[in-house]
Amino acid sequence: MSAICSIYNLHQQSLPPELGAGLMERLSHYPADHIGVWQRDEVFLGCHGQWITPESRAERLPSYHSEWNAAITADAIIDNREELFDKLQVPATARADMTDSLLLLLAYRKWGEQMPEHLVGDFAFLIWDESSRTLFGARDFSGTRTLYYTQKAGLVAFSTAIRPLLTLPGVSRELSESWISEYLAIPITTEAVDLFSTVYKNVGQVPPAHRFTLRDGKLSFHRYVTLTPNESLKLRSNGEYVEAFRDVFQKAVASKLRTYREVGAKLSGGLDSGSVVSFAARALKEQGKRLHTFSYVPVSDFQDWTPRSRVANEQSDIKETVNYVGNIHDQYLDFPDLNPLSVVDDWLEMMETPYKFYENSYWMKGIYQQAHEAGAGVILTGSRGNWTVSWGPAIDYQAELMRNFRWLKLYHELRMYCRNLNVNRSKLYRVLMKKAYPGLNRMLSRQSAPADSKLSELISPAFAERTNVYERLVQSGYDFWGDSSQNVFDVRKKQFEHLYYWTVTGTVGCKQSLRYSLWDRDATNDLRVIRFCLSVPQEQFVQDGYGRSLIRRSTNGYLPDRIRLNQKVRGIQGADGVHRMMPAWQQLIGEFEQLAADTEMSEYLNMPELTKALGKIKAAADPKLIFDTEFRTLMRGLIFRRFVRKFA
Repeated sequence: MSAICSIYNLHQQSLPPELGAGLMERLSHYPADHIGVWQRDEVFLGCHGQWITPESRAERLPSYHSEWNAAITADAIIDNREELFDKLQVPATARADMTDSLLLLLAYRKWGEQMPEHLVGDFAFLIWDESSRTLFGARDFSGTRTLYYTQKAGLVAFSTAIRPLLTLPGVSRELSESWISEYLAIPITTEAVDLFSTVYKNVGQVPPAHRFTLRDGKLSFHRYVTLTPNESLKLRSNGEYVEAFRDVFQKAVASKLRTYREVGAKLSGGLDSGSVVSFAARALKEQGKRLHTFSYVPVSDFQDWTPRSRVANEQSDIKETVNYVGNIHDQYLDFPDLNPLSVVDDWLEMMETPYKFYENSYWMKGIYQQAHEAGAGVILTGSRGNWTVSWGPAIDYQAELMRNFRWLKLYHELRMYCRNLNVNRSKLYRVLMKKAYPGLNRMLSRQSAPADSKLSELISPAFAERTNVYERLVQSGYDFWGDSSQNVFDVRKKQFEHLYYWTVTGTVGCKQSLRYSLWDRDATNDLRVIRFCLSVPQEQFVQDGYGRSLIRRSTNGYLPDRIRLNQKVRGIQGADGVHRMMPAWQQLIGEFEQLAADTEMSEYLNMPELTKALGKIKAAADPKLIFDTEFRTLMRGLIFRRFVRKFA
């Protein structure tokens, strides 16, 4: 609930007071309910605190506890409080008002450096253990709270934000070629596979799911949790699986509602956010509170060009959910004055780094602003749902049945799927053959294997070769260029094994929370929910021709059937992005032309490809360009150029 910082003198000499003051000054543009500092000889701790939970209003950080010879500063909301209270034998009379930072200290006293393994929640914290002269800290498993560090001029410093660290002696703004090369070469929204690096050469980050110790002048890191699918939960019936899921999901949702302020939620017309909202609205009704939902819709004059299987304006589906669930104050927001170009500078200022998600940037910013104005302390999301609660790829599951010769089960699922979606069975069978036996399919069609050299077109080939970036990406363990023969179950496994998939979502949520003083909370990303979903047999996720079967069955009575059982149409956000930019189209083209002619950018960017892309999109402002590869290359290049010119 805070922006935190720390400085440690490796020579164990007293710190000049202006160093800590400088860090705190650079955090001052964030809203704060309380500002505090603590310094003892070679250690400084700071906190720019925002009150979110009821307990946090009495929290004053940093805090020093003389009976334990320990000080703490924390940016944390801990969700498994009752479980920790029991394990730590906290008296019942002390539980209600206990702050999360004190709970963290109690956990550290009991478990020492293993304490992050016992935590569920969103957190980054720093503990100074005076007895062992150790600075200890950790970041939550998926990186929902940021924590950066630098080591220069005999100092080691940590901060929730990057720019405070750039004020310290010896810390320059020199860019990291390694990070930039990965950022430019990776075509998806992942920024980099080097979990410790940032865009600045002299600033690193504590990776998600890592703890660290700074002792005797040595800074060391350790990954404390790795999640892997393990189908170990064996229950007797479908009903028992539904009951078990509802129990763990309700606990997760309820723990995300802990705020003395209003509760908001991002709501689309789909299953993930709808499921979160349906459970949250019930729980809030018992508390006498109402859920505020915020939904993006396209501007009124937008003509939906998307295919029949997608829908750009989900308002009717959202209304269906709202009316069915009840206890919701729904808001539909089109943000007519915002577009992907108009918010670039604001996002660069907020993110402190280049970003790739321009397609959704304007409405994401708008929703946080609206939630802030509505007095929300938390905003609920379902961002991780595709890999957890709503997992269940029907076609891939059927291909798995084919590979394993489970013909009776395959026949049943195939027949039910075709009936549910009115799909031609012979066409589906051909799709399954390709998925089940990709190698055989290539052989029969006399096609070569998919080329693994289809690389991103944004990075300069010379820069890519000099930094050896593609070899590093391959060594990271994932094919970023989309091998169609990949088993989707292996892809899901990698989603939890490789932490670089998690960093972007967490960073975006954290940076927005600091700006607007409200927390992004995702029950589909709750550690208890993830562990449950990874333990459930695949047969629970695909049943009777329905993908995502477990969440569909579990929301019976929570969501309307039109939403719960829909398999034909999916929403798509941001489809009106180019349409919004049409009044400023010539301005945009002008900046693209400057980008393509900028010789300074040729060190990093593939200028011939940018020129070719510009030639393709220059003729007309077609709304369909928003997801076009060439347009994406130009927009990402524009964003990168603005960052370098403004912040390097």
